Amino acid sequence: MCLLIAIGMLVADEYFFRGRLGGMAALAFWFVCFVFTVLAICAAFLDVRALRRTTSNEQRALFQDTLQDISREKAGKSKDSNETSRTEV
Repeated sequence: MCLLIAIGMLVADEYFFRGRLGGMAALAFWFVCFVFTVLAICAAFLDVRALRRTTSNEQRALFQDTLQDISREKAGKSKDSNETSRTEV
């Protein structure tokens, strides 16, 4: 949203305000545009951080599930081999 506002301000300056804003008004206009750009960059960094955290959590959960599946499979095979050896005796 902040990036759209900053882009809108750039377009407005190019087509509507070219040469009409002077002095402090131009400075204030560009300062506000700069603030919205910085806010957009901060939002992007926060989004990347949240995405990395989510990906890391999902990767950890997948790893744990895989280890549990392997241990269940191993326990099932050892039960089968114990029952087979008992029935043969």
